[in-house]
Amino acid sequence: LKKHPEVSVGVHLTLNAEWKNFRWGPVLGKQAVPSLVDSCGYFTPSRSLFYKNNPKLEEIELELRAQIERAIQSGLKIDYVDYHMGTAVDKIEYREIVEKLAGEFDLGISRYFGEEDMVNVYDVKTEDKADSLKNILCNLKGTDTGLLVCHIGKEYPELCAMTDLNTFGLTDMCKHRSAELEALKSVSKTKFDNIRFLTYRQKITETGLENMKRPSSAGY
Repeated sequence: LKKHPEVSVGVHLTLNAEWKNFRWGPVLGKQAVPSLVDSCGYFTPSRSLFYKNNPKLEEIELELRAQIERAIQSGLKIDYVDYHMGTAVDKIEYREIVEKLAGEFDLGISRYFGEEDMVNVYDVKTEDKADSLKNILCNLKGTDTGLLVCHIGKEYPELCAMTDLNTFGLTDMCKHRSAELEALKSVSKTKFDNIRFLTYRQKITETGLENMKRPSSAGY
């Protein structure tokens, strides 16, 4: 990323760890934020399990702040924050923490610039992802800003060994992420009329952090 400063980088604020045999815990360590982790010191796989721990708001703020600071300390230019599995904004008191931290660090917040979530190809059959994504883009209407959320990866053994602990997770996740990457590469070669692709850095520059607005819909 340091070799490509044109890429807009965000912090994926994380309070869950959903992958079997590939678990992670808080940046601060389990002793600092015990209400956020399971008995082994890992984040829980789902929001429902996270809530069962009765997470403390002060610990959520400490951990999310630490995640942002860790990213900034890497030397990368950080433009915005978003949120893994929606947990960090799923309750109003969590969302207020994210808004507070974004304000302190002069960061944008995903979905706070009037962008609407587009239909995505997350669970579309692997062989249909490229055509599906092209159709989505070809059929966009109006002049609003759409947010296309993608989950991409290369079909390496390490990725293929990962299994979602949640029953709602995709099987063959590795193949889905590889196919989604190929779909993006495919549409990048296509010219779309009346579509302008933007990074969050560009959107923030055009709209201004001072004009961020909390989305009306709950959750994400």
